[in-house]
Amino acid sequence: MKFALAATSLLATAASAFQPVTVPAATRIQALQMSTALSQDELKKQVGYKAVDDYVKSGMVVGLGTGSTAYFAVERVGEKLKSGELKDIVAIPTSIRTKEQAEELGIPLVTLDTHSKLDVSIDGADEVDPELNLTKGGGGALFREKIVEIVSDKFIVIVDESKICDGLGPGFPIPVEIVPFCHEHTMRVIGDLPSCQDGKPVLRLGSASNNQIDGEEIAVTDNGNYIVDLHFDKPIKDPKTMATELKNVCGVVEHGLFCDMASAVIIAGSDGISVKEA
Repeated sequence: MKFALAATSLLATAASAFQPVTVPAATRIQALQMSTALSQDELKKQVGYKAVDDYVKSGMVVGLGTGSTAYFAVERVGEKLKSGELKDIVAIPTSIRTKEQAEELGIPLVTLDTHSKLDVSIDGADEVDPELNLTKGGGGALFREKIVEIVSDKFIVIVDESKICDGLGPGFPIPVEIVPFCHEHTMRVIGDLPSCQDGKPVLRLGSASNNQIDGEEIAVTDNGNYIVDLHFDKPIKDPKTMATELKNVCGVVEHGLFCDMASAVIIAGSDGISVKEA
C-alpha cells in the first residue's frame, strides 16, 4: 500500500513538472510585433537596394531621401561607392540625419546651390494612391525632400505594400510645414480651406521626425519651422486641388502632398517586388 502511494506521488510530481507554460498575452504580442518589424525592415531593405541597383549609375548627381526606407538606399550607395561599383557620384541629402549618415559612409555631398539639376532621387513615402500621388513628411523633412526631388530627372519612390492605399488621407495625416510667426492663425486659415474642411489640423509636438506626440514642446523642423498634421477620416477627394490651396496660404512653407512627381514606385510585398511606373 505504501509502495502504491509512493508511486502515485511520484507520478503526480512528474506530471506537474511537465505542465504547459502559459506565456502572457503581452509577451506574445511583443514577440509578434518584433517579428513583424523585422520583416518590414527586410522589405524596406529590398526596395532600397533595388532602387540604387536599377537607377543609380556612375557620374550621377543623386538625391538622398529621408526616413526608415530611404536609409537603406543611402546605405546601398555607400556600399557600392566603397566597392568601386559606383564612381564619381555626388549626392544631395534631404535632411540633417541623412547628411550625417551619408558622411559616415563617405558619400561626397553637394547642395542645390552648386547642382540645381539631379539625375535621380530616391525616397520613401507615407502613402501612395492609385495615381502615384504621395503623402510625405511623416519624418518632418518634407520641404527639403520636395525641393530636391522636384528638380530630379527621375524620382524613384520606395515603399512596402502597407503604404499603398485607395485614397490619401485616412491612413496618414497630411503634414504642412508653416512658419512659427502667428502659427495659430495659419492653422485656422488652413482648416478653413474648402479642400481641408473635412480635416482636423493638429500642431506636431515633441520630435519633428514623427507625427506622434512624444513631448510637450512644439516640434521644430531642420528649417526652424513648425508642422501642422491634417487628420482626415475619409479619402481626400482632390489631392491636387488641396495642394494648390495649401501652397497659396501665406505662412505655409510647403506641404506633404507630392502630386505628379513620382517616376516609378518600387513596392515590396509578401509576393515579391513590383514596380509601378507613372
